[in-house]
Amino acid sequence: MELPNNPLAEGLDATRKAPPGVLVVFGASGDLTHRKLLPAIAQLSRRRLLSPTFAVVGVARTELTDDGFRELMMDAVPDAAPSWSDVVKQSRYVVGDYVDAGTFKKLASVLQEVENDLGATGNRTFYLATVPAVFEEVATGLGGVGLNRPAAPDTAVRLVIEKPFGRDLESARQLDSALHRVFSEDQIYRIDHYLGKETVQNVLALRFANAIFEPLWNRSYLDHVQITVAESLGVEGRGGFYETAGALRDIVQNHVMQVLSLTLMEPPGSIDAQGIRDEKVKALRSVLIPTLDYVKTNVVRAQYDSGWSEGIAVPAYRQERDVDPKSETETFVAMKLEVDNWRWAGVPIYIRTGKRLPKRLTEVALQFKAVPHLAFGRAETRDLRPNALVLRIQPDEGVALRFGAKVPGQAFTVRDVLMDMSYGTAFLEDPPEAYERLLLDAMVGDPTLFIRSDEVDQAWKIVDPILKAWQERAVPLAGYAAGTWGPRQAGDLMERDGPQWRTP
Repeated sequence: MELPNNPLAEGLDATRKAPPGVLVVFGASGDLTHRKLLPAIAQLSRRRLLSPTFAVVGVARTELTDDGFRELMMDAVPDAAPSWSDVVKQSRYVVGDYVDAGTFKKLASVLQEVENDLGATGNRTFYLATVPAVFEEVATGLGGVGLNRPAAPDTAVRLVIEKPFGRDLESARQLDSALHRVFSEDQIYRIDHYLGKETVQNVLALRFANAIFEPLWNRSYLDHVQITVAESLGVEGRGGFYETAGALRDIVQNHVMQVLSLTLMEPPGSIDAQGIRDEKVKALRSVLIPTLDYVKTNVVRAQYDSGWSEGIAVPAYRQERDVDPKSETETFVAMKLEVDNWRWAGVPIYIRTGKRLPKRLTEVALQFKAVPHLAFGRAETRDLRPNALVLRIQPDEGVALRFGAKVPGQAFTVRDVLMDMSYGTAFLEDPPEAYERLLLDAMVGDPTLFIRSDEVDQAWKIVDPILKAWQERAVPLAGYAAGTWGPRQAGDLMERDGPQWRTP
């Protein structure tokens, strides 16, 4: 089947409507469905990007009737357009356990009823908004009743799964093998909502649509790259989950690796699914796999202590609900990675992510090398720093360029100025939410912004040695006060090489 036009080239317009079909959401009574998926579907409905013959079928263990699920859908989007009511009326609910074959038999029956009532063609998208522990069970259950195969000619079946894709390299490969026993790779859509963010996609536009940036995007001009994913919040009542994840699994293995691959990748031959995903994998394969000795000296792990966040006293991580008082789970990670290819050799990549930092922020900062000779005196340039290009992914999405300029006046003083482009002011239209774009892409069958099997595998190859070093207690757990930018060791990691972390 030929792929539809690429979303990166077009945007969410009327030419990219979801085909007639059914979206089946496992975990339909859960938090992700309520907060993200249902509002995203409602927005697609408001934008007239859903077929009139479209319905949602929810599946979960929670006891609900069809009407109860419809009330839940309306409650999740109280200010929705009238078109949302039509979607809700056509939607159904299946209650059952994911290990019970009867649940999937009932689902198959309900799907047939819905498609007969709507005159739908049989396109089915299964969304696993469940805990990762049941991914394999759900996939196996769908295969057991034949729901992994198209119901009619010229229709498609797709499986969308949320991160995390495994807990380490071995478990990721086991999950991958289990999914492939039931679904082919082109049916599997591994979702990372970061790839649905406009600014993440704009990395491609910035690099490959502008002659002024790409020639400088290499070791000849760049001193280093910093990637920061900062959160001001703590675990927010999700201590039980976070104890099983930690910052490395929760953020670095997926979000950070996605942003990193887009930053490092070579220009693809074409901006389509295969071209982009091939280059992302090639970029990750160029990242040197850390050895135990490398991890000991180039990776920092830490956990937040009590402190102040936005003027409010907050507890230490070990004092949070459902957290072990002796927990060794990291809430902060900083590391240096090295890349072994023609473009990036010798350019260190510094990464940091953490909870209870001073502000919520995700950005990629490319710092250029200093000029080879500064003709101005030291006094005239004391406030001048090397040029930097900063891609702000959230919350104030945009791109900023830092460069030197003369200060008005009689003296010849040069200091930094900032050329700043904000999405909020540069474009009149509101960008779609990440889940809105990704849901539509899954339903139309465009895998460009989804993660391929070999990409997951390569990301785990980079992260897995770090996990093993921590399990062997080769890297001590540092502490940092809530409301600060992390432990002293994170600063030392960079300063021994010369640069410093950006302070937004």
